[in-house]
Formats: sequence, C-alpha cells, structure tokens
Amino acid sequence: MQGLTRCSQPLRVKHLLRSTYTSLLGKSRFFSATDNADLVVIGSGPGGYVAAIKAAQLGLNTVCVEKNKTLGGTCLNVGCIPSKALLNNSFMYYQAKSTDFANRGIDVGELKLNLPKMMEQKSNAVNSLTSGVAHLFKKNKVTHIEGHGTITGKNEVAVQQQDGKERKIQTKNILIATGSEVTPFKGIEIDEETFISSTGALSLKTVPDRMILIGAGVIGVELGSVWQRLGSQVTAIEYLPNIGGAGIDLDVSKSFQRILAKQGMKFKLSTKVTSAVKTSTGVSVSIESAKGGKSDTLECDVVLVCIGRRPYTKNLGLANVGITLDQYGRVPVNERFETNVPNIYAIGDCVRGPMLAHKAEDEGILCVEGITGQAVHLDYNCVPSVIYTHPEVAWVGKTEEQLKSSNIPYKVGKFPLAANSRAKTNADADGFIKVLGDKKTDRILGVHLLGSGAGELVNEAALAMEYGAACEDVARVCHAHPTVSEALREASMAASIGSAINF
Repeated sequence: MQGLTRCSQPLRVKHLLRSTYTSLLGKSRFFSATDNADLVVIGSGPGGYVAAIKAAQLGLNTVCVEKNKTLGGTCLNVGCIPSKALLNNSFMYYQAKSTDFANRGIDVGELKLNLPKMMEQKSNAVNSLTSGVAHLFKKNKVTHIEGHGTITGKNEVAVQQQDGKERKIQTKNILIATGSEVTPFKGIEIDEETFISSTGALSLKTVPDRMILIGAGVIGVELGSVWQRLGSQVTAIEYLPNIGGAGIDLDVSKSFQRILAKQGMKFKLSTKVTSAVKTSTGVSVSIESAKGGKSDTLECDVVLVCIGRRPYTKNLGLANVGITLDQYGRVPVNERFETNVPNIYAIGDCVRGPMLAHKAEDEGILCVEGITGQAVHLDYNCVPSVIYTHPEVAWVGKTEEQLKSSNIPYKVGKFPLAANSRAKTNADADGFIKVLGDKKTDRILGVHLLGSGAGELVNEAALAMEYGAACEDVARVCHAHPTVSEALREASMAASIGSAINF
C-alpha cells in the first residue's frame, strides 16, 4: 500500500485512466446512431462469437453484428447442435426398437416414438446454448447488435435493423464471419416440407415413409441415419463412387457404407439426379448414371437436398471496399486472415479450407490475436473431421489416396475393434482404427477411425500430430485398460513395428 501512495503523478493518471476504461467496459454500452469500435465482427457463428469474445478479452472494444434473433449461427441453431441431439436420441430409440436392447437383457415392452418430445429436447439444447453465448457476450463485455451488417467503408459497418433503422459503426477493424448456406440444387425449390434442406430435416412433423437423400456426404448420412432409425426407408443418391464426402479415406468409406447398409440405409453411388417432381402419391425422382445412360425413377415422400454448403456473402458490401470473391465464392485472405484491405479480415466457412465449426473457432482466435500483434499459425493438416453416425467416423491428416498421389512412402497399422476388449464388452465392435506413418521417419501422417466414440478419440491423434509425434511415441504411451483408446495404441504399434499385440 505504501508503494501505491508514492506513485508519481503521471503513473497515478495512467492507473486512473485504466481504472476508468475498465469501469466503462464493465457497463452495458449504449450505442448512438454512429458508434466507435476497435473491432466489428459480422456474424455470430462459432467463428464469429469466439473471435468476438477473444477480442474483448484482449482489450478490444468489440461489437458483434448478427442478422438473426439468436446468436450462434447455423451451427448452434440449425446445424451441428440440433442434429447431434437428434442423432443421439434417435440411436437410443433404434437400440430399443431393434434387437439391441433385447440382446443385452433389456426388455422394454411396447415402444412408442414421441417425435414432438424428441424435437422439444433438441430445441431445449439449442436454446440453452444460444442463450449461453448471449451470457458470454455480457460477461466479456461484447456488444451485440441485431441486424444485417454491410461494409460501407474500410472503417465503417452499417447495420440494417428489423425496425428499418440504420446504425453506423466506425471501427478500426472488421472481421467477416458470415459462414455458409445450403447449396441449392438446380430445378428443385426448397419448401422445407416435401423438398427439404438440412434445416427442414431437423424439424419434420412426422416420420416420412420414404426419404431420398440427394448427396451421401457428412450431412446426408447423418440426417439420413436419424430418419432411418425412426422408421423411414432411406435411399441415398450420390454422384461420387463413395460415401462420406471429401477427405474420407476410401478404405474407411467402404466399411462405413457396409455398416450403414446393414442398418437399413440404401445407396445408389455414381448416380445423379436429373429431376424431382411432386405427384399425387409423393415425389418422383429421376436418376441416371453419373456417366450418363439409361434413366430410372424412384418414388418417395420427402427429398432431402444435401449436396453441400457455399459461402454466405449476400449484401455484405464487399464491392464497396474493393474485395473480390474467388471462383468458389470465398473471400480471399492471407495467412493472417487479412483481405486485400489491410484492416478487414475474414474467417470460417466464407474462406478457404474445410467448412468446420472448430476450424472457424481456431481461425477466429488466431485472427484477433494477430490483430493485437501476436503470432498467427494454424496447421490445417491437424484439423480433425467427424461424422456423427453410429458408428462414428473420424480422421485427421492424410488419407492413403493423398499419400499415394503425392508419392510419399508410408506404412499402415490397422487394428479392428473386434479385437478391443472395451468394444467387445460394450457389444459395439464394428469398425477399426488405421494409422498411417512415414516409412522413413515413422512420423504420423494420418489417422482414420471407424467406430463408437471415434469423434472423441480422434483428438488424441490430432494432439500427437500437432506435436510431430511418431507412431512409436503413441505406441509407447500407457493407455488405460479397458478402453477403446487402446485400439489407437495398437494401430500405432502395428504401423511402427509391423505388428500389434492383441491381433
């Protein structure tokens, strides 16, 4: 205390100013028609809201503009979160409905699906998490403004509010985090009842007798699994010769398809949809080989269009500051997520790289750290991907196909879950784990998992790869027994020295 009383006058003023600034940050900011900020984030999805919070924690006066009534973007509202709720609950229903529970000695008697209740649980999870983001904004002193944000100058964002009024924010920096939207299918108009997108697939009022998926990528197989478990006859039509979308290892894809087919999902691969029209009995979908040829017709009640997503940059005002989109509709950025306008940045689904929530979050944190003068680096090879079906599919790093095309010598270690004690005791042993290592250095190049809990286990592989681990490094780490993680150790051992212990 004595030291504080002997502060020089300039130091006292400095402490007073800092105290006053902190005090102001602790209060709700009431913005005028024209406001000032250090950073305006446009979009509150995983990338945007995480970036806004991090920026505020680093001392930036931060504003987050969101066009929707709730925070969280596609992921929290109509994407990752509600779909995982339905995937989890539909699998429980499937276990009870099939012979799974009976084989475990659990007799459930008469079983009935209460779809409205299942949807209610999904909505409760969504509401809890979106309100949680609002709470985090208040806690970290991030100002939330509802409305559509448009960049009107290199240091200005105009927000068109629901009441028709416009608010202008003067800012030192702008971060574009507007995410993505459903890619439309030419000739099909989405009505979210008969022709649905992923959004409509999360809120169907009844279980359709027959559902056709246009696309068997991540979104298709996840949402297709939900409705197949609940009683729909699901057929997936995929243009590619494999399911799972971009980045999946073909060895995994083939086994994954066999398991889903065993569960009841049907597939037509290397096939394209040429038209889909309503009829008196439902929908008539015309298909033919991806290479062309004889056409065929399938009937269904609901068509789910899930051919991917595209960057969302509508009415963003990029032309006002001279930012031009690339050939894929993405905002071009450098390694610091900076556009060609020095103080305007972009992250997430609207820039290069995989459209993943966790990738956007990392980019958001790194971007604002870069704005405040810190180092920026993200190894995209260590960004994991997960398909949340049952069993789950997960991977990080290179596939065998990518290593072959790059002429990189590699070795393979593969371990089946049927030889893993925890998987066997759980009566949940479909799948395997595959580790790819550099043939010369033993460094882990890729890890591919098919099995229950793969989405959790892949993070051990990502951590190992981030630190440049060799296959031997993972093989020599003691793993708890019995756990499914032991299969990753065994696969790493097989990749390193050529053989596992328990297989």
